[in-house]
Parts: sequence; C-alpha cells; structure tokens
Amino acid sequence: MEYINLGRSGLKVSRICLGTMTYGSPNWREWVLPEDESRPFIRKALELGINFFDTADEYSNGASEEILGRALHDYCRREEVVVATKVYFPTGPGANECGLSRKHIVHAIELSLRRMAIDYVDLYQIHRLDAQTPMDETLEALHDLIKAGKIRYIGASSMRAWEFAKGLYMADLLGLTRFISMQNHYNLVYREEEREMVPLCIAEGVGVIPWSPLARGFLAGNTSRRGGDSTLRARTDPFAHDLYYKEEDFAVAERALLVASRRGVSSAQVSLAWLLGRPGVTCAIVGASKPGHLEVAVDALKLELSEDENGLLEEMYRPHPTLGF
Repeated sequence: MEYINLGRSGLKVSRICLGTMTYGSPNWREWVLPEDESRPFIRKALELGINFFDTADEYSNGASEEILGRALHDYCRREEVVVATKVYFPTGPGANECGLSRKHIVHAIELSLRRMAIDYVDLYQIHRLDAQTPMDETLEALHDLIKAGKIRYIGASSMRAWEFAKGLYMADLLGLTRFISMQNHYNLVYREEEREMVPLCIAEGVGVIPWSPLARGFLAGNTSRRGGDSTLRARTDPFAHDLYYKEEDFAVAERALLVASRRGVSSAQVSLAWLLGRPGVTCAIVGASKPGHLEVAVDALKLELSEDENGLLEEMYRPHPTLGF
C-alpha cells in the first residue's frame, strides 16, 4: 500500500480509501449489504493496508456509521485509521435537521460520534454546499469543532470551483481552519472537474479524493450498450443512469476494456490506474461488495499506463453538463 499526505496537511492516508455507502441497510437502498456481509470487506481493507475509511451520516440513515465504527473497534486500534464522515443531508424530519447551519453541524457531529463510538472524526466533510446558510457560519462552526477536539481536519464535497474558492479565501480572511480535501465527482467518463476544480485544488494544496472512481460500476463492466445490467446495483440505481449511460460514455468504457484486454487485467483496474495517475489526485474512494473488489483496487496502484494507453482512454471523451451536484 502507498500512503500520501492529504493535501498540504500532515495527515497520511492510503491511496485507496474504502467508501462505506455500500454497508448499512437494504431498506435504504436495495443493493446495500447488511452488517454481517459488510464486516469482511472492512477487515480485508485493513489487511491490505487501507487506513482511510469514508462514510456519511446520510448513508442508510446512520447505519453505515454504526457498522464501520463497530468493525474498526473490533479489528484495529483507533490511531491506525483515518475516519471520514460527512454532514449536510437530512438526519431527521425537522427544519433544522439538515444543511450546514451551526445548529445542525454541532448536532450532527455528536450523532456521528455516538454512532461510531469514537471521540473524534479525522476528516469531517460538508457533503454538499448549503446555499441557505452563510459560508462564514459554516466555517466558524467547523473551526469550533476542531478547537473542541471533535474533529481533526475539514473537507468539502461536490460544488462549483468558484464556490470552493470562496470558502478557501473566507477561511483565510477570517483566520479559520481551511478545507484540506475535495471529494468530487471525477472518473474516466466524467472529467469536467479537470477544467477548474482540480487546477484550483492543486494551486491551493487541497487533496482531491474522487467519489465514484468507477462510475458506480459503469467502468467495471457492469453494463453494456445492449442493456442487461449484470449487477443488482446497476439494475436498481437510477442515479447511475442519470449520470452515465450516454453513447459517448460507452465509447470510453469500451476503450478501458480494450486497454485492459491488452494488459491482461480488468477494466476496473485500468480505470483506477488512470485516475490515480491524474495530477492532484490523492486517492480514490472505492466501494466493495464482492470478493476481489479490494484486491483489484490495490493492484491498480502497481499498474503504470503508457502515454499511448492514456491517449486511447482519453480521446473518446466528450464534454458533459455538470453532474453529481
């Protein structure tokens, strides 16, 4: 396993992060694995040297955090791992049980800590931008949680580059804690982040930790032009169909399969290797629901693509509208 500083912070994370949206309750999403089926993947991740785990209070209405917390408690020491979670989406029916107000952030972190049975979160991320709450209120609340010892670092997720830039300069202006990471939508079939967000992150020393590096399975060969999705998630995840499945997306996925066949590896491995080789990318947040998924992700770190191979993968890409936020 390779480890790297997250942004310009001193926090060291594995270049593969295990995303735990897949673990929780099938009542939340049909393709989600219950706890007894989830724990082996968390254990395997630790065995492979993965020290970075990403969840969110929204996932399975908190059950993902609970499962992750219990597994880490049983399988490792707290200081061995970097635990990341997120805040923004509703955690209850009340008007103040969502968003990025001081009230909700302070309430949400307490719930997350309780669910995971830990004293602090290493990386606390705003899951989306809250247009109804002033940015300075959000930043001050997060800064106060760092001073209180509830969180160690803060990160952000999908938003426009100018919005993220505003958050960075406002933190500097007010003397508040800066975001050290951006968890954005970025993969071989969705590269719009290369236009502004990734260059901004590189210039500002912010680590890029993309979500959906395999396009929710699209780049792992879970579907084809002829239809007949091969996995339960591909068949029951309408959000994936909103993001991908265009003609140009299939053209890119077919190039990944072509390069993979020439190398004797999987298209998932090729797609991850491409992403991990992009400028500014710290690590990829991968999901795992079947034996071998994590091994493929870790093996992608060993795969070095040639300039010609990267050219083959990239030349079929066509611009997309903003997707994922």
